[in-house]
Amino acid sequence: MPELPEVETIVRGLNKLLVGKTISSVDFDYPKSFPNNLIDVNKFLIGSQISTIQRRGKVIIINLTNNYSLIVHLKMTGQLIYRSQQQSFGGGHPTDSLIGNLPDKSTRVTLEFSDSSKLFFNDQRKFGWMRLLPNVEIDNIDFFKKLGPEPLESNFSWQILYNRLLKRPKSSIKSVLLDQGILAGIGNIYADESLWMTKIHPATKVNKLSKSEIKNLHSNIREVLNLSLDKGGSTDRNYLNAEGKKGSYLEFANVFRRQGQPCIRCGETIIKFKLNGRGTHICPKEQRLIE
Repeated sequence: MPELPEVETIVRGLNKLLVGKTISSVDFDYPKSFPNNLIDVNKFLIGSQISTIQRRGKVIIINLTNNYSLIVHLKMTGQLIYRSQQQSFGGGHPTDSLIGNLPDKSTRVTLEFSDSSKLFFNDQRKFGWMRLLPNVEIDNIDFFKKLGPEPLESNFSWQILYNRLLKRPKSSIKSVLLDQGILAGIGNIYADESLWMTKIHPATKVNKLSKSEIKNLHSNIREVLNLSLDKGGSTDRNYLNAEGKKGSYLEFANVFRRQGQPCIRCGETIIKFKLNGRGTHICPKEQRLIE
């Protein structure tokens, strides 16, 4: 599943190409990928115009000018691919569908615009979805109701992080960072990177951390996420950016997937182990477990 920087990269690309376009038709082949009432689709989707695209956590929101929105969750193998006579780009799981003829066997939803350009929602494993909702109902979706604050919002202070972490004081710090109900959008890569930067062992219980450590963690979370956005995300395996290019963040990663290599700060060998079922990377010298 993509993390915050990967989804944000796709959203920024979509904003450059879709805003102002009018939806003229929609076609879908799998009801669970497009779980919408056809009456609502004909009334509120067909003929509507796209006003902007935004992200909430790992979900893409395509806002329409009629106060409705398309909520898109790519899940594991989703793609959003735009095609026109002049331009083509794809964001999502890197299969040949990004450059091949569409629709194909993975295409679940096709939106056609009044200028004959199209947006394809592909999903091989059929876990993703595209839902049409009035804007007033978006915040009532269980997924959004449970979602924590955005770590890159300007009002996301270290005090907010501190209070969110204390909701699970006896849990390991990494498992809490991965909890989307505590903080939105952070996944395995950015948890490992942020904890390495702060010299915190991922298994350390939240209630063992000082306010000073949480202040530093807050700063490092934002630094890691912003760096990844600058590099196009960590999309070396499962995700491509809006221009169909691989993200380059992992070329600059300090600890993730660097097991067996020396820590760039102290030279100790980076190790990998399982923590609550997730592959976890640390410097054993600088990230000592606080019992």
